[in-house]
Amino acid sequence: MTTHRARTSLAASFLSVAALAASGLVAGGGSASAAGTTPGARAGSAIGPAAASAGGALRWGDCAASVKAADGQRCATLSVPLDHADPAGPRIDLAVSRLPSTRPEARRGTLFVIPGGPGGSGVQRLAQKGAALAEETGGAYDLVALDPRGVGGSAKARCGLAEEDRWMVTLRSWPAADGSIGSNVERARRIADACARNGGAMLRSLTTANQVRDMELLRQALGEKKVSAWATSYGTYVAARYAQEYPRRTDRWVLDSSADPDPRRVANGWLADMAKGAEDRFPDFAAWASHPDRQAEGLRLADSPEDVRALVLDLAARLDRAPRPTAVPGAQLTGASFRQALQLALYSDAAFPGFARLVGQALDPKAVPALPPELSGAMPDEAAAITVGVICNDVDWPRSVPAYARAVAADRARYPLTGGMPVNITPCAFWKGGAVEKPVRLTDDGPSNILMIQNLRDPANPHSSGLKMRKALGDRARLVSVDRGGHGVYLLAAGGTGNACGDRTVTRFLTTGERPASDVRC
Repeated sequence: MTTHRARTSLAASFLSVAALAASGLVAGGGSASAAGTTPGARAGSAIGPAAASAGGALRWGDCAASVKAADGQRCATLSVPLDHADPAGPRIDLAVSRLPSTRPEARRGTLFVIPGGPGGSGVQRLAQKGAALAEETGGAYDLVALDPRGVGGSAKARCGLAEEDRWMVTLRSWPAADGSIGSNVERARRIADACARNGGAMLRSLTTANQVRDMELLRQALGEKKVSAWATSYGTYVAARYAQEYPRRTDRWVLDSSADPDPRRVANGWLADMAKGAEDRFPDFAAWASHPDRQAEGLRLADSPEDVRALVLDLAARLDRAPRPTAVPGAQLTGASFRQALQLALYSDAAFPGFARLVGQALDPKAVPALPPELSGAMPDEAAAITVGVICNDVDWPRSVPAYARAVAADRARYPLTGGMPVNITPCAFWKGGAVEKPVRLTDDGPSNILMIQNLRDPANPHSSGLKMRKALGDRARLVSVDRGGHGVYLLAAGGTGNACGDRTVTRFLTTGERPASDVRC
């Protein structure tokens, strides 16, 4: 596969035709159209029989039952080059989906729904959020989403990883109970070797840059001169890269829960920031779990937030020393899996009760702790491949094992809730071939048509990281800071955990173009 190291921007690439946690879970698979590529097994398509010819209009058809499509949602296939530098070479199929506006008189264009991840499905996110977004925007847009390469109904990559290396608690590098990282180093090297051996050109094509190029081909296939977007989490980086490469193709651009886009910190910096994010967010859980209202629910863990924190840290240390059997055969509740369960619970207030119950079960010697679903089994191999593939292909990671060991020791002392995991070694330290192309620095060059929205207490992308995206975009953007915790902001009010002020501000921008004159707080 041809690399793009010599290019200084995505715009230099040759375009031929018109992408979880959490989650990283995928289902089914698209195909590559030429032998010799490594798209992974076609376990079943996430789209119906519709397809798009290269350079032709998309042909919309029924979505497969696995999509659980919203009313009116349609699906199609987009053919794109496996390698955009070789448009006449092998091609792969990407799953795309659309929820057309039901109010033609109100329609003003197309809006891309860009998922997080790496590993999130745009098609599934449209199925989950499309109806609410269509109602909120009054039918102003056809809503369109793409399953990025490697995800959902799109072409897959495989690393051929052993099952024990595909559990979330092992794929994420939790140090040993004593803080040592020897087993993490061995696993990281083993995963990198397997991906190099089995991943092929398809795995190496899993990059943010290619998702941006694929989105541009989708815009062309739709016949739209400009598109709007609502991007979440990792998707904000994808969207910001698209806005930089194709500024004249962007209309109204919403970045929900952004991370630091500094090319020196992309991917490894995002992971490291989760330690501060957990510290920012944990007081919300501690206040909830110590509130008298929890008493009647059997979920009050202590009399004060300070006591909740002490209890959780002490329990994690006890589980480090003496793991507990769980309801999942062969899976123990260790200090690492307990801390991972906490990290997952901090994403949403709705997950607080489940984690409080886990604490109670872990404290009860007669109970059998029930692990969260995300920790109850191994990821599919395709999901593991996309989880490590994008972050390792996008940038060169540090390779010094002693430096990782020192960073873990310091992080464990500073941020005990995350136990050193966010700065620990990953397969990227041993990734064969390094970055596929040079990372891009985002700038303020382009139209001022971006609205950012960010929680003050985000466990994954802390507000301080969002401020760095805001600084990079300069006068192109305005930032709405929301006084709440959790990951993801827009359109959560229906579940009782959102922010009406933030929702109004985003909806007003998408429907009228009106944007705050300066950064605001809700």
